[in-house]
Amino acid sequence: MVEKHSIEVTTRTLVESMVREDATIDAGELYTVANALGMTDQQVRLCIRRLVADGQFTQHGRGRKAVLHATTATMSALAPDAEFVRYMFDQDRGAADWDGCWHLVAFAIPETARAARDAMRDGIVRLGGAPIQGGLYVSANAWEPHLDALTAELDVADHVTTFTTADLHVGGTDAPRRIAARLWPLDDIAARHRRLLDFARRTLRRLRTADLTDTELLTATIELAAEFTRAMEPDPLLPPQLLPQPWAGTKARRVVAECWSLLVAAETPAPPRLFRAYAEVISDVIVHAGHQQVS
Repeated sequence: MVEKHSIEVTTRTLVESMVREDATIDAGELYTVANALGMTDQQVRLCIRRLVADGQFTQHGRGRKAVLHATTATMSALAPDAEFVRYMFDQDRGAADWDGCWHLVAFAIPETARAARDAMRDGIVRLGGAPIQGGLYVSANAWEPHLDALTAELDVADHVTTFTTADLHVGGTDAPRRIAARLWPLDDIAARHRRLLDFARRTLRRLRTADLTDTELLTATIELAAEFTRAMEPDPLLPPQLLPQPWAGTKARRVVAECWSLLVAAETPAPPRLFRAYAEVISDVIVHAGHQQVS
């Protein structure tokens, strides 16, 4: 019997997580994993209908014998951002030290382009930027290539200014760690990492001590990826010099890497695409760490 966990995996997240390298999903496997996660067949059917109606997937066949095919656009949107995953692990092992430089972007996009203005703001936040005041955002990382791509996509380059400084004062302080604590919700981010650490430790114990079925291994993979993503998405990837120490994310990611190395070794048949994408990055982390075991 599959051990039940408190990890929140939405039906949509499950479906998207089950996409294989060839852009397909085996519906029978999808329903089996969904049931193991406590979802009903009806929940899965309704989710599939919405995704097909939205043009994100096509369906061939019915019920558990169906095969879903993700569109090219869907495959592109679902690709885990390996660059950022690799960077966070580089930070953890001291291979991406901060140079003391703040990277800023300012924009004043007119009301007539409100949609682009909103998309610009959302894109900056996704890149880890924090607002200082209206239209002015800061990051501790060199994000200019990503900003250039964002402004080009939105066609707003004429309204955007980027610059860097090593002399930043915010709210009366120029102390980098105080600035970081003021601008980013570090308590909430740390809480997400502690939750990830708790789940990853439980998963690691199961992987080390239990003889798990293919369904249990796949369920553990999806739950771990979902919790990892939940902790990763709001994390601005601040350098260690700007974070409270010890930082919860560092320990959490080490345990996740150890879990992933065991899942890779288990050779789950037809693993999802996200498994392969994360595994390639985290396998490199394991190599760099000298296959260090984490308890």
